[in-house]
Amino acid sequence: MIEEQIKIHDKYSIELKLGYRARRKVNENNFGVNCWIFIPSALDITRHTYSKEDFYRDLKTNIRLITPVYLLRDIAQGENSPFAFLRNAFSALASNPTRQNAAAYEYHLKMFLSIVKSAIREEIRHILEEKLPEDTGTLLEAFCFHCTEILSRYRDLRHIINAPTISENHLNYYRFADEFLSNIVESHVFKLLEGLKNIKGEIPKTWQKKLLNVVKAEIQYKREKGYPTVEKNSRQKNRDLIFRFTLLKKFAESELFLTGHKKRDAILIEQIYFSLAAGLSMVFATAVAFSFQQKYGNFTMPLFVALVVSYMLKDRIKELGRYYFAHKLGSRLFDHKTKITLGDTYIGYTKEAMDFIPDFKVPETVHRIRERSPILEANNRYDTEKIILMRRRIKVYRKNLDQCGPYTHNGIHEIIRLNVSNFLSKMDNPLVPLYVPDEDKGFETIKAERMYYINLILELRTEEGTQYKRYRVVLNRKGIAEIEEYS
Repeated sequence: MIEEQIKIHDKYSIELKLGYRARRKVNENNFGVNCWIFIPSALDITRHTYSKEDFYRDLKTNIRLITPVYLLRDIAQGENSPFAFLRNAFSALASNPTRQNAAAYEYHLKMFLSIVKSAIREEIRHILEEKLPEDTGTLLEAFCFHCTEILSRYRDLRHIINAPTISENHLNYYRFADEFLSNIVESHVFKLLEGLKNIKGEIPKTWQKKLLNVVKAEIQYKREKGYPTVEKNSRQKNRDLIFRFTLLKKFAESELFLTGHKKRDAILIEQIYFSLAAGLSMVFATAVAFSFQQKYGNFTMPLFVALVVSYMLKDRIKELGRYYFAHKLGSRLFDHKTKITLGDTYIGYTKEAMDFIPDFKVPETVHRIRERSPILEANNRYDTEKIILMRRRIKVYRKNLDQCGPYTHNGIHEIIRLNVSNFLSKMDNPLVPLYVPDEDKGFETIKAERMYYINLILELRTEEGTQYKRYRVVLNRKGIAEIEEYS
């Protein structure tokens, strides 16, 4: 199974998050993702102006384990929640501060933070979906209680590691986690308030008060502990706070990120074909030399001319052969292969490729999903859209995935960010004047936005079947405005 989620990462980047869920009873899990990117011809993005190197320079990929799934209420109150692992790790380190126990302490601390963050995010998503609107108030009350309970239970663990055997570094890890936990509760409560406001228009006072009480308690706690908080009138402090947020996030989530060892793919096959091209050119040169030698003899002018010409043509034949094989192989092989590991555990690999393709090579199914308008189809006869095909193949070994720790991981996430800054350079002005009649002035000028549309068609292939998704990125010279999803 492949799960996909696309969003605006920043003003000039889109983020595609792909979740590859490995089946438990199958060791080798294979996944395939094809993405057709339809680019307006006005942007002048072609194989000559936008090379593979440019594309991969604009592309950033991170691979991480899928966070283990726990309900927020089970973390807060359940006996078999991550708190059990955390408590045991704290006790083991305090009693016997070996290198192994220190590593386990850090591992469980970071996993706990990732699990709590994921559980809070999913709980908020469930509340905002309003499957049963009459239960929203009850869900909000439970959300506040469970967040407060998790914070309280975590802070009670301090007494376990408040021991002479615990180093200052390990106490700092506890404090970093405490601060990060407080930050994610505070920030997600505000996201919940924002989501409720977008849905309801006006949030009931009782709901707002309960949620803000959680935030106020955390702000007070952070000030008591000396943790930085948002300052309304201090740009410098808030700038430092954002930087600290980033560092804490990297610290908390580092245990889930996997190591990727990237290299060029199919180098041996490529060299074999290039050697074949060299061999063909040598056959031509040798055949010419033998035939002229047999006809005109040794040390004659015709033989000399034939040798010079055959040598000149030999190099051209070799280069043409290399170009032909490279072009033919390019559509079948991949540009890079990335080996995925966690420590010494080999989890699987990913392969990626990027090519410009002509319109006639796009499958009919993709054309139907693209659904060009009649006027665009008419324009395409003269000035066609440029199409980039991004291909990815992924293999995940289930048995190796199960060796990644005591928690159950359902698969891996691939987070792909594409920076579109190179797409903006040939765009026209983002604002265009339009005119409407006006009885007093004669006419009135209105500024309208000029937008460009990049269509993305995703093909997600697993051994269970294939599904397609369509998205449209709306952008202009100012950056990305929105991403539209088509069902």
